[in-house]
Amino acid sequence: MKDLLSDALTRSVDYLSGLAFRPVEPRPDAIAKLEAFSGPLPDAPTAPKEVLRRLDEWGSPATIANAGPRYFGFVTGGALPASLAANWLAGAWDQNAHFVIGSPVAAALENAALGWVREILDLPKSWGGGFVTGTTMGNFSGLAAGRHAVLKKAGWDVEAQGLFRAPEVQVIVGAEAHTTLLQALALVGFGRERVVKVPVDKQGRMLADRLPKLRSPCIVCLQAGNVNTGSFDPIAEIAAHARHAGAWIHLDGAFGLWAAASPDTRHLTKGIADVDSIATDLHKWLNVPYDNGLALYRDPEAARQALSITAAYLPKGEERQPCDYTPESSRRARGVEIWAALLSLGRSGLRELIERHCRFARRFAGGLQGEGYEILNDVVLNQVLVSFGSDEQTARVITAVQEDGTCWCSGTTWRGRAAMRISVSSWATTEEDVERSLDAIVRVAKAI
Repeated sequence: MKDLLSDALTRSVDYLSGLAFRPVEPRPDAIAKLEAFSGPLPDAPTAPKEVLRRLDEWGSPATIANAGPRYFGFVTGGALPASLAANWLAGAWDQNAHFVIGSPVAAALENAALGWVREILDLPKSWGGGFVTGTTMGNFSGLAAGRHAVLKKAGWDVEAQGLFRAPEVQVIVGAEAHTTLLQALALVGFGRERVVKVPVDKQGRMLADRLPKLRSPCIVCLQAGNVNTGSFDPIAEIAAHARHAGAWIHLDGAFGLWAAASPDTRHLTKGIADVDSIATDLHKWLNVPYDNGLALYRDPEAARQALSITAAYLPKGEERQPCDYTPESSRRARGVEIWAALLSLGRSGLRELIERHCRFARRFAGGLQGEGYEILNDVVLNQVLVSFGSDEQTARVITAVQEDGTCWCSGTTWRGRAAMRISVSSWATTEEDVERSLDAIVRVAKAI
């Protein structure tokens, strides 16, 4: 085992050390070699070191270098050194973070990490939460808690009776709600198409004065950080109105929620303490390994009623049981790497990370605009949308930049126009990486 893990360490260090020098997008010949993974399962066992060798030699060259410093696609963070190391150690521990009795250390680290997150977001200690795979499951968890709360208020036990003949729940979303929120609404039984979509402004922010009349039972879904523009719904204004109407307020804060960590951007998150549930990713802007997300609840009991399981063989106690606040039963100890990431950064490190990425985004926008290209959004956070002319021209530039390999930026459509989306999210990105990437984008665009 020691030799095998030492080999894994050497291969991992070699891989990470090479990310700054290799193309961000894998070359076609590397992708072609992935065929080697296929074929019938051998009858005889294969030595573990040989298994590792094949993974590294066949797989490593075909990875997208999103752990490196010049990946700007899909708001994907890297993995902070402390969180990656903690992830390895947690893998060796192999803990099931279901109940406290199953892993006291996993439960303790979850509790500590939750407390730190509450401090960063300036939420009361009464808020509870659970670590999930990502914002999709965070949205699901928050909406399940909301479904329980609003239907209980209407005299309906949805966990026992389901949604058949239940009082109809009015669901309000913004016209720019992320697709995974709609997916979560479908999973909890509300459907994607039965929601009421509120118009938004040119940056994707919900227009508070266009809210329909709210009727009970009701769930209002807000957004902290539009995936294209980075803009925020007017959380405080809408939350005040929705709370007056007795609605459950859910906030999708996949990446934008971390704006609360900096005085420069904290104003965007004004009102988050007034909502009822929050979902966010930790593998995005917090830069912990995949997969990591968080669901937070103003009323933890609503989440426990909606999500906990009971069985005679499962122990319970007075302590917080991690599984009571997530859809999962058996699950890995995600809190280990989250605790490690937060401890390694501290308040000042997290603040500097957020501010640096926002500064880099403004540099991308200013540099591209200075070359005559059109920036389509107000750069309020870490997101930049740029058009290189016609939709066809923009699409060609995006493809060519990806193939160039210096950096990787994704494509999107914003208000009917094709755009390159630059998402600055990785702890590893430096000013040199930004300038190198900016030069490459301009060089490729001019050549086309």
